[in-house]
Amino acid sequence: MRTWTRTHWFLAMLFLVVIGLEYSTPSPYVFGYLYIGAVLLASVRLGHRETLWVTGIAVGLTLLNLWIPGVEPIRPITLANRTITVLALIVTAWLSDRIQQYEAAMLRQQVQLATQTQLAKVREDFVSTLTHDLKTPLLGALETLKAFQSGQFGAITPAQQRAIAIMNRSHCMTLQLVETLMDVYRNDMEGLHLQRTVVDLTKLAEDVILQLTPLATSRQIHLCLRQRDSDFRQAYCVNADAFQLQRVFNNLLTNAINHSPRGRKVEISITLKNNDYLVQILDEGQGIPEHDLPHLFERFYQGHDDRQAKGSGLGLYLSRQIIVAHGGKIWAEQRSPQGAIFAFCLPLDS
Repeated sequence: MRTWTRTHWFLAMLFLVVIGLEYSTPSPYVFGYLYIGAVLLASVRLGHRETLWVTGIAVGLTLLNLWIPGVEPIRPITLANRTITVLALIVTAWLSDRIQQYEAAMLRQQVQLATQTQLAKVREDFVSTLTHDLKTPLLGALETLKAFQSGQFGAITPAQQRAIAIMNRSHCMTLQLVETLMDVYRNDMEGLHLQRTVVDLTKLAEDVILQLTPLATSRQIHLCLRQRDSDFRQAYCVNADAFQLQRVFNNLLTNAINHSPRGRKVEISITLKNNDYLVQILDEGQGIPEHDLPHLFERFYQGHDDRQAKGSGLGLYLSRQIIVAHGGKIWAEQRSPQGAIFAFCLPLDS
């Protein structure tokens, strides 16, 4: 309230000074430009409504000086000068008001951005803590199941063995999901730190095929690796993080197996194209709707189609993080006549 009173007293004094100058001199002498200071002060210290009032009074006093004190006749040059002064006052008020609006909008955006950043940090801290706390009981449950399988709690029947095996696989999948979630948030916050060595993509693909053969067999899926049109193995070496690239192969190949009908084939193709190594995972499933293709590698995106398997939406997002960290590119596309292709390329000098 104290600031508002001082501002109004200062405006009143400023108007009195300018009025004294205006009305004590002949009308050809224009001092109305000094009202610009009052307009700017009102715009900065007061509000939109007060700025309009100050501008209107300044314009009125500037034009009124044409007739008061009325000592000299009104000449065209005098009228032109007064008109230009009035336009200057109006333009100043409009620009000042726009600037104040822009500053207010920027302040709101900064506050909103700060709030969103704080919420994102709280969310990430919550997820990090939650995933860490989930990992401990899962590891304990897996150890307990191993103890049951080894007979430490007494003999178990074949039916119990099968039930324990199912529970073990379920806990392993949950643990893998928790670790993936932890890695995704860690990569988003700290970036992905690569441990680069010379990696043979062919050998890496063969190792992943060997690991996923039991899953493929259970779904009656045939896995194969080809290089161009030849069955002979050729080394494709790249300077990369072997563990992280293995995760990419594992994610993409598991995705292809889960989305393929029984009795079909999933292929891994590795070729040299231009200055990149091109890796493609080709399945014979239902394919991917066009509207889903741009969003497949977003975090938690699962798509809206009725494909056979649904995941967490993290595997492809993590794969993109890894490939981008290697300086490569990853994408998906439709396969003709049926199926999908998930592909990534790595530069030769990565």
